[in-house]
Amino acid sequence: MDSTIDLCIKRADNELVLAAIVNQISQEAPLKKETFRIAEELTFYSAVIEHSYYAIFNSAKAYLISKGITFANKRGQHQKVYHKFKYFVKKKVIDSELLKMYEEVKGRADELLGILQEERKKRGEFTYEKLPQANREPAEQSLNNARLFVSLIKRFIQKQ
Repeated sequence: MDSTIDLCIKRADNELVLAAIVNQISQEAPLKKETFRIAEELTFYSAVIEHSYYAIFNSAKAYLISKGITFANKRGQHQKVYHKFKYFVKKKVIDSELLKMYEEVKGRADELLGILQEERKKRGEFTYEKLPQANREPAEQSLNNARLFVSLIKRFIQKQ
């Protein structure tokens, strides 16, 4: 595997692990109190959403790099990754990969694009506009979305 692709996948995996850890800390009072010595009312769900988004972003970027897309300029990468990924969905490249490689997958590629789009939106909304304590349900949804997205992208890349 190309080292840039491998780096993006490792970053995605790290973000997933961190999102899961932060989610667990937010939910377990003994962990907060005994291990980290923080107030029980503190939660970090906005961080779960943010790290879940970065897992999705990095895996989508890895997929695009595996398809020969390069990202020379660091500025605007989130927007570029989203639009390039959307292009592959609209051209049915991702759909055909789902059909060929993953008969067990019931969803369509539009769901992956929807996950990427939704998590981009939530990253902004729940990171900057809401209190972390109010974000438990969206955080858990983000974490589940990220797990699904990253696992499917890894399969796509491995099959190439």
